[in-house]
Amino acid sequence: MKSINRRDWFKSSLAMTAGLTITSSLVQNLMAAPVSNAEKNFLAILKGSEPKVRLNSNENPYGPSEKAKKAVVQVLSESNRYAFKELKELQKILADKEGVDPAYILIGAGSGELLCQTGVAYGLDGGRVLSAYPTFPLLMNYAEQMNAKWDRVDLNDKLEFDYQKLLSAIKSDTRLVFSCNPNNPTGTMVDSNIVKSFCEEASKKTLVYADEAYLEFLEPVQQKSMVSLVQQIPNLIVSRTFSKIYGLAGLRIGYIVAHPDVLDKVGKYGDTISPSQTAIAAAKACLGDEEFMKMTREKNAVARKVLTDYLDSHKIVHGKSVTNVVLFPAPKDGKTILTKLDERGFLIRIWEYQGKEWCRVSIGTADEMKSFVKAFDEVIA
Repeated sequence: MKSINRRDWFKSSLAMTAGLTITSSLVQNLMAAPVSNAEKNFLAILKGSEPKVRLNSNENPYGPSEKAKKAVVQVLSESNRYAFKELKELQKILADKEGVDPAYILIGAGSGELLCQTGVAYGLDGGRVLSAYPTFPLLMNYAEQMNAKWDRVDLNDKLEFDYQKLLSAIKSDTRLVFSCNPNNPTGTMVDSNIVKSFCEEASKKTLVYADEAYLEFLEPVQQKSMVSLVQQIPNLIVSRTFSKIYGLAGLRIGYIVAHPDVLDKVGKYGDTISPSQTAIAAAKACLGDEEFMKMTREKNAVARKVLTDYLDSHKIVHGKSVTNVVLFPAPKDGKTILTKLDERGFLIRIWEYQGKEWCRVSIGTADEMKSFVKAFDEVIA
């Protein structure tokens, strides 16, 4: 397939399929896409605007931090200016943090935007993209909207990535393989040495995309990023975000670390300056805020235990989550669960996997989780 530049992309009929573009409408369509028939049916009848307890988006219920909020207020007076200088400053800060040259850093409006761009860049090559499933599907969804086929490998019995099977599933025309550790929607983690070995071996055959959106939910000593491999492995992208533990999901800022030539390929399908002044200021202010992250980890662990204790007491199996999300088999049909929980003021997700429906529940505050398990118990009774 001939190469396509950014201007051609926006003009192409492919980009306008079903009236969607790579900008807001396609992002909205794919990023929030239903992952089960139950969700499709539920969304079709969803109405009303009453406030809900949002246990459906893996958001941080405690953020943003006071440092981030203060920085946003202070920078508002600069909101009439494009953040060219500020973006370069943040790029340098992130490069220092990750131990790479600034040319190895690409910043976007959340890691979601960068997943989209990568899906476009490598989906246009045709061939295949590969991941375990279930996992966060955005990159693969975008690749499918281009020319790629999505190959999937089931998780193991513990609802963890099976990296050996994933490695074995790489084909001659696999353009990219996606890793997510810890994983969304399961919250499960695989030992970093296994992931490191996988990245080293798989990158000999194709590009590896390592999504580390939930890494900071681990204790600092456990946070083993694959960024340390990037400089010696040209076929590796590592993705990080401020949306999760930092609580900046609504401000939209994240970044990827990769060789400059890879970033050139990905970057041409995005805006030159998508993060806002406020997002950049908040990210700079809260980066490395160990006190805030420690508070979030501790409160999240307490709240998560409310849910997992409930599941254990009802003998409902679930993955061993180390993050702010838990996946478990739906004890009743998904549409009923979604509808009845909505009536009680709670939103969750329903996924389909191995011919069954699964509940994906984000972790809110401890009080929210206590109310949730009570409501959930009523729904499945």
